[in-house]
Order: sequence, then structure tokens, then C-alpha cells
Amino acid sequence: MKNLMTATAMLALTAGMASAAEDVKLGVLFGFTGPIESLAPAMGAGAEMAMKEVTDSGLLLDGATVTPLRADTGCIDNALSVSNAERLIAEGISGLIGGDCSGVTGAILQNVAIANGMVMISPSATSPGLSSVEDNDLFFRTAPSDAREGQVMAEILQDRGIESIALTYTNNDYGKGLADAIQTSFEAAGGEVTIVAAHEDGKADYSAEVGALASAGGDILVVAGYLDQGGLGIIQAALDSGAYDTFGLPGGMIGDSLPQNVGPDLNGSFGQIAGSGGKGAEAITALAEAAGYDGTSPYAPESYDAAALFMLAMQAAGSTDPADYGPKIMDVANAPGEEIYPGELGKALQILKDGGEVNYVGASAVELIGPGESAGTYREIEVQDGKNETVGFR
Repeated sequence: MKNLMTATAMLALTAGMASAAEDVKLGVLFGFTGPIESLAPAMGAGAEMAMKEVTDSGLLLDGATVTPLRADTGCIDNALSVSNAERLIAEGISGLIGGDCSGVTGAILQNVAIANGMVMISPSATSPGLSSVEDNDLFFRTAPSDAREGQVMAEILQDRGIESIALTYTNNDYGKGLADAIQTSFEAAGGEVTIVAAHEDGKADYSAEVGALASAGGDILVVAGYLDQGGLGIIQAALDSGAYDTFGLPGGMIGDSLPQNVGPDLNGSFGQIAGSGGKGAEAITALAEAAGYDGTSPYAPESYDAAALFMLAMQAAGSTDPADYGPKIMDVANAPGEEIYPGELGKALQILKDGGEVNYVGASAVELIGPGESAGTYREIEVQDGKNETVGFR
């Protein structure tokens, strides 16, 4: 009888030890439908690869597992985004990777994250307006602000000898903020912007918009839109009418689907997307290939980095409570500390467990400045033989 009681007690103790290992849930809130739906799968895969890496290491908070919970923003659907963010909160997430597009990201922040004290890290929301929003120190982003992208695009246009542009943008926070940044930077550099005109997503016919743009003139047409929606429609209408044959392509227009849908007429068009080269980019590309997705896809590296920052900050704080780990995000993202790259998350967790410091460089050369956003490096892209090719970094 005594032996039976001892065995029963040991089983109870073992069960208690097993349950002590926490299951940390992280929300992955991207536009799996909508105008950037071709980018979202690789973004989700990047975030989830970092979570698996940490779970497999067994080093987060004494053996915690990390479980992703996916939900959809539709990219431009505020009601859907807010509803899904609330559902993720109810399901017990400890952090929110997202949103993706700037407008829905702001809506989630204001209506859900602040009210619930939930930390958000977006890999792709780039509106300059998010830099100054009152966020209670809950919002971070591994993508740079479009204020920086406007400067980069102006440099590229100048270097390519472009003296004048027509500029159209998707009619939302992202498009307007980016268009303003491009116009301001290009004009400051001596360029001429002949027209700045909004377009709506989801239309079947963009001939009227293209007609107005063509009447204003310009060496090329810069399209600050979405590659799977209105931006694609504008380009197709411009090519069909012969109004323009070369296009400037900011971040929301960079992705494999655009050259695939437009065809060879897009060759020679150019632009930029947040991204970097070097050790981190090489590491994420190899890891992603082994995991079965494209690690060079826009914002996939930034998504891996967003997830990694959550988990490293939790380890540094010894807690999954946003109030505890939120203040640690800037610490683990920046110097001082040992530099950490993709595939080294277990190493970073051990350093933090031992009381050391890490400087997370990650896949996208992470350095968080100001209100917790990426300082920003960019890949210069040119469409060649039907593919987006990286021709430089800025």
C-alpha cells in the first residue's frame, strides 16, 4: 500500500512538472485575403519558423512551447481586423505579430491593443503616421517608416535620370503617407511631380484614372498601391492605353505576383522594398528553403524578426506578461550584446538565461530607433526577364 501511494505521489509530481512548462500563444494577424494576399503566406511562415526554432530549443522560460494563432486582416478591412484581434486576445495570446497594412494596424492598436495592454510588433506597417501615434509603448515595427522609403525612392529616381513623375496612390493611410513622402523627397531633390492622384482598390476599370495621369505627363508613373489590387489594375490600364511603359514600384508593389500577372511589359520597371543583404539575409534564405517557403519574399524576414523579438524579450524579462517584457524589446534588439542571427535563437535564449545581453540583428539587420521602429535598409529592385531582381541595397 505504501509503495502504491509513493508511486501515485510520484506520478502527481511528474504531471505537475510537465504542466509547469508554459504554452505561449502568439497571434499572427496578416492579410491572408485582400490586396497583399500573395505576400501573407511567406510572412506567416517566417513568423512561425522562429516560433518552432524556439520551441525546439526547449530554452524559453524553462521549456515553454510557442504556438501560433493565425487570423486575417484582409489588409484593408478594419472591422475584420479588430474583430479578429479581439478573438485572439480572448484565446489567450501573449503578443501580437501584426497587423500588416498600416490602416488596419492603427485600428487594431487603438481599438484592441491599448485597451488590453497588448504588445504588437508589425513586420510591414510602414505609414509615417504610426511613428507618432500615442501607443503607450505597446507598438513596435521591424519595417522602416515610409518617410525613409520616400528618400530612398527619390535617390533611385535621380540615379536613373528621371526628372519628372506622375504619382498615384491607394486611397488609405499607407498610400497617402507614402505618396507624401515620395513627393516631398523627390521635389526636394529637384524633381517634378506632375500630378498626385488617389485610386480605389477593387475596381474593374482604371481607364479614367490613367487618363488623368497621362494628361499630366511625367517620365514614368509611380504607383504607391497594392500589387494584387488597384496597383495592378492601374499598371494594366496604363499599358493597355500606351500611357506609360515604365513604372516606379514602392514596397506594396513588390512581389512575385506582379511580374507574373503583368508579363514582359513590366521589364525595366523598378523600385524598392525593405530588406538587407549579408549574413542575416543569407541565413534566413537557407532556413526558409529547408522549411519550404521563400525567405526572400517581401516582409518574410521582418516577420521572422518580429516573432524572435517577442520571445527574446520574454526570456529577458522572465515573463510572458506584456507589461513585463514590453520594456525589454528595445534592449534585445539593439547593442550592447552578442549579435544574434537567424538560426541562433536557442543560443540567444541561453545567453539571456545566464544573465548576458544580446543584440538581435536577425534577418533584416534589426536596429530599433525612436518610437521602436526599424532604422531601415532597402533592396533596390528591377524587373528583369519577368522576375524581381535585387540590383543593390540602400
